[in-house]
Amino acid sequence: MRNQRGEMENSYDSIGSKSKDVSLKDLSIRLAEFAQVRGWDEYHSPRNLLLALVGEVGELSEIFQWKGEVGKGLPNWSADEKEHLEDELSDVLLYLVRLADVCGLDLGQAALTKIIKNARKYPVVVMNQKSKSTYS
Repeated sequence: MRNQRGEMENSYDSIGSKSKDVSLKDLSIRLAEFAQVRGWDEYHSPRNLLLALVGEVGELSEIFQWKGEVGKGLPNWSADEKEHLEDELSDVLLYLVRLADVCGLDLGQAALTKIIKNARKYPVVVMNQKSKSTYS
């Protein structure tokens, strides 16, 4: 943690660079620092973070609520609509990362483990040529 809030705020000026891959650990550290310097740790209980996360998922849902089916890449969306979506997706991600951190969980490792579990639960089924042709 930095000693002065001004230094902390200035450290966020370089975050906007899109050329750097960001790890969940990087986000976790930044979020913990962000909350600490603002005195928010006492409010960041698992329950409170979960409820905030649910609220943000609701805001994300509102973006899609009346749009019908949306094509990949959002071809008919304006730059402002895409930026709004980025903001709401980011809110969801940040609350999820913070919740995992406060619960003492390694979200990245948990996600990798879940992918393995899903691969076992839903194995790849390769259809032979005869099976494929019956659906044509």
